[in-house]
Amino acid sequence: MPSASCDTFLDDIEDIVSQEDSKPQDRHFSRKHVVPKVRRRNTQKYLQEENSPPSDSTIPGIQKIWIRTWGCSHNNSDGEYMAGQLAAYGYKITENASDADLWLLNSCTVKNPAEDHFRNSIKKAQEENKKIVLAGCVPQAQPRQDYLKGLSIIGVQQIDRVVEVVEETIKGHSVRLLGQKKDNGKRLGGARLDLPKIRKNPLIEIISINTGCLNACTYCKTKHARGNLASYPIDELVDRAKQSFQEGVCEIWLTSEDTGAYGRDIGSSLPALLWKLVEVIPEGAMLRLGMTNPPYILEHLEEMAKILHHPRVYAFLHIPVQSASDTVLMEMKREYCVADFKRVVDFLKDKVPGITIATDIICGFPGETDQDFQETVKLVEEYKFPSLFINQFYPRPGTPAAKMEQVPAQVKKQRTKELSRVFHSYNPYDHKIGQRQQVLVTEESFDSKFYVAHNRFYEQVLVPKNPTFMGKMVEVDIYESGKHFMKGQPVSDATVFTPSISKPLARGEVSGLTEEFRNRLGNHLNSVSHTSAANQRESASSRMVLLLQRLHRDSAVKTSVGLALFALLLALVVKVYN
Repeated sequence: MPSASCDTFLDDIEDIVSQEDSKPQDRHFSRKHVVPKVRRRNTQKYLQEENSPPSDSTIPGIQKIWIRTWGCSHNNSDGEYMAGQLAAYGYKITENASDADLWLLNSCTVKNPAEDHFRNSIKKAQEENKKIVLAGCVPQAQPRQDYLKGLSIIGVQQIDRVVEVVEETIKGHSVRLLGQKKDNGKRLGGARLDLPKIRKNPLIEIISINTGCLNACTYCKTKHARGNLASYPIDELVDRAKQSFQEGVCEIWLTSEDTGAYGRDIGSSLPALLWKLVEVIPEGAMLRLGMTNPPYILEHLEEMAKILHHPRVYAFLHIPVQSASDTVLMEMKREYCVADFKRVVDFLKDKVPGITIATDIICGFPGETDQDFQETVKLVEEYKFPSLFINQFYPRPGTPAAKMEQVPAQVKKQRTKELSRVFHSYNPYDHKIGQRQQVLVTEESFDSKFYVAHNRFYEQVLVPKNPTFMGKMVEVDIYESGKHFMKGQPVSDATVFTPSISKPLARGEVSGLTEEFRNRLGNHLNSVSHTSAANQRESASSRMVLLLQRLHRDSAVKTSVGLALFALLLALVVKVYN
């Protein structure tokens, strides 16, 4: 850097003042004519900055959260409960993943593709620098997997503590709550049923009546996550149903890993629960039963037939057979034979005419021969199930079936394709064209062209999109049928029946805010408010410190300048008088 140089040297400081410079008295009188200019402050912006948290704030309860759920209705119910609690505590539940601060990923461990989607979502969240909380059966069953390292996990029985996990994750901590709910050493069904929730469909309430099961199927990974059977007491389930109807729900789904096993751990039974529930179902509302395995429904067939005849219970039952080969069923450890399955189906079809029986089949289980598979094909051809879930076998890590000799992938694909062809070879609803049916309208079709309703047998009926139909019983004439649906034209002179329930909650509105939860919420919000105020005070204090430092620095500069001017003035006076 070039050095500065001066051509003229000063003998003393008074040489700076020349004859042409203003005299001190002149400068004094000229100050009277100086008008200071006031710098205006943007008061609104200033106040907004003072009252708002800093942009990099980690105060919990103000972030946006995106929730993604895979899997069964039980998992969907858990997702609704977690969304409700988070929203009640002030978090905003968003449907825009890119706009969210945190992703809550609620996983399913039944099949490989579902876990692959889950893993890919974690990777995407990490690429977008999102905070992540994991839930559902995958992390519960295998929390030590490499791709889960360092991430927060909320266990399937700990969903009532989701707010704690989210708060700590937002602060940058990794939290894992994977324990079981117990009372005096006895395992409970899970989190309380009266927690707040946001229903995906405000007209449908999903109630988990128990968690876990009594089986030990060799292919099942869900058992590792949900554990053994643990049932909720009947009174708690009835109270939850009552609350749902008071919030405008017109359809209840009972769900669990095996509804047929309900109550065996608490000295009760599924029929005992159902008889209590039907007492509180309003006219025009409906109850749908979830999946039940054959072994535990066999002893209740008479009672179940009576219940399925009830006008407020759908004549529908989901009974997975998985295979029509006793050899394969034995390898699966399903604890029943094909004859047991047929006995259940035949009895219910006889006692409940028109009943819909849905079932599941696994293609390509280890050891399945062509003959085993053909027995399954014959079962489908015989019963022509209107609802059939066909699954290609996927070996799940840690299960006994994963260690068995596998059927070649190409064979599994071919069998899956062949069974699908058989299923699509018949139309289960053609004979219903021309019938007049009562249907309950609960949702909109995927293509947004129709409303979706269900008749007495939980068969899907598409009706015109008339807003007055939603949540109502409508009488329709069936004029068209497809593989999975019928189309109905509302009867012109028929009245639309409104169930004797309250007005439904708005979509996204939080339900189940009990007084106890409101008190907990108030305490939490006060804590958050104090934390927020403390952060704002800290922020204001920091700004004040900076301001004082700046003023001190400016004052020091002004003092130095003042002393220099005073020295100049003194030197000038001495020079004049000399």
